[in-house]
Amino acid sequence: MAANVLNSQRAVQMAVFVVRAFLKMRALLGDKRELAKKLASLEKELKKRLDVHEVVIVTILQRVMDVIDPPALPPPPPKPRIGFKP
Repeated sequence: MAANVLNSQRAVQMAVFVVRAFLKMRALLGDKRELAKKLASLEKELKKRLDVHEVVIVTILQRVMDVIDPPALPPPPPKPRIGFKP
């Protein structure tokens, strides 16, 4: 992108460098299909754990909020009137 905008020799060199780096990364990762499968399975396992942890974290936060802002107590019962009752 920079080579298209800047139109300089240095920008062209950097564009070629970036393309070569991506080609090298693709070659390295292409040879490691087994590693990619293991990483995918690890990601699935971590997502399962996060789902469980997420539920626990939400529960903890709800309890903390209850401590910070407790639910309103019911009003006290009315006091009996003092005096003559016909």
